[in-house]
Amino acid sequence: MASMTTNFVVVVVTMFVAAVAIAECEMLQDVCVADLSNAVKVNGYTCKDSTQMTPEDFYFQGLASAAATNTSTGSVVTGANVEKLPGLNTLGLSMSRIDYAPNGLNPPHVHPRASEIIFVLEGQLYVGFVTTAGKLMAKHINKGDIFVFPKGLLHFQKNVANTPASVIAAFDSQLPGTQSIVASLFGALPDDILVKSFQLKTKQVQRIKSRYPAKK
Repeated sequence: MASMTTNFVVVVVTMFVAAVAIAECEMLQDVCVADLSNAVKVNGYTCKDSTQMTPEDFYFQGLASAAATNTSTGSVVTGANVEKLPGLNTLGLSMSRIDYAPNGLNPPHVHPRASEIIFVLEGQLYVGFVTTAGKLMAKHINKGDIFVFPKGLLHFQKNVANTPASVIAAFDSQLPGTQSIVASLFGALPDDILVKSFQLKTKQVQRIKSRYPAKK
């Protein structure tokens, strides 16, 4: 009996410690509106003084209307992340709207800090991602359909119709980050690395690089 009692106590204590550990990993305040004016950042934004919070910190209209898609790729992304919606700070979520011209493309890119799920508002899209084993997981989707892109994997969306298309995207990060593959490669890497990697000639690499100015 003493042994059973001891085991019971050990189990209860273990569960209590585990519960405390889980609680410590969660938010320590109900809201932490981002102070975008503060230069100090510790894996996110510092909190605005709670007495200075307003409903506007939790409100954004930017996804209500389609954006102009007269870009080089025929697509435009409108983000509703912590930089646009300070109330998202520490909540681990954000949204975007992506609009596509007829045959427009959201080029191959990755989100280093988030998985993404899209809901098709209008149109027909061909979407997909590439696994780390190099397998393409792609599908044609239509209005009302949903598709998921796992965190950190290369993915794209293309409007395959002759009419505009739009999706709403949701992320499990307040600031997912976006790294465009082509722009990152040809806008940052030295010529000799690109020549050998893509088996191109130097002039070909330089021609492509002229479209993607290096970041300063």
